[in-house]
Amino acid sequence: MQRGAAAYARPVARADLDKQPTDVQRMFDTVAKRYDLTNDVLSLGQDRRWRREVIDAVAPRFGERVLDLAAGTGTSSEPFEERGARVVPCDFSLGMLRVGKQARPHLPFTAGDGTRLPFADGVFDAVTISFGLRNIVDPVAGLRELLRVTKPGGRLVVCEFSHPTWTPFRTVYVEYLMRALPPVARAVSSAPDAYVYLAESIRAWPDQRGLADLVAEAGWQRPEWKNLSGGIVALHRARA
Repeated sequence: MQRGAAAYARPVARADLDKQPTDVQRMFDTVAKRYDLTNDVLSLGQDRRWRREVIDAVAPRFGERVLDLAAGTGTSSEPFEERGARVVPCDFSLGMLRVGKQARPHLPFTAGDGTRLPFADGVFDAVTISFGLRNIVDPVAGLRELLRVTKPGGRLVVCEFSHPTWTPFRTVYVEYLMRALPPVARAVSSAPDAYVYLAESIRAWPDQRGLADLVAEAGWQRPEWKNLSGGIVALHRARA
């Protein structure tokens, strides 16, 4: 991950589907200030339920070390701490980390690239990433890196947008993504054009089986998934 002044020399409203790391990083730096609010509005409040599902799937125990990758401002990390786990929120957007540190100074925010995590081998009992895997330039490399830092037998939970299972609803959902999401984002986001990338990246992302295959390709064992909100989101789980 590139750090320092060079990372902020050219403001970028959005990234492209080739997911160049510096462009994705700048894009998330740009949206950081109102990111949590925008997500709440665009998901119609469903993001709160999805976060609860992630916590339940990880099932953190007191004292366990949990890596929350692509943690953004730490909204997804705080519930782990509340359950007594030692959570490490990690993100490659310095803008997100700054906003998170202001709101949640008690959390140990850490800068890190998903393909080159700044942690030793086998140090976490569980690792999780929510709505961030599709933004990594090489998702399989990211999954392998998560495996590297996980203890043998440790847990992986990936929460990511997926494909609605009911065909008529899928059509309505894609229409919402490509037509309704950008104008809604313009009303609430600090960088609405970034959400055009969001819609495009969701539409291009593998379905439930496709992501499970990527998880297995990365070396994780017994991948499985659970559909949330009719398959708009899928929760994938596996073991190291």
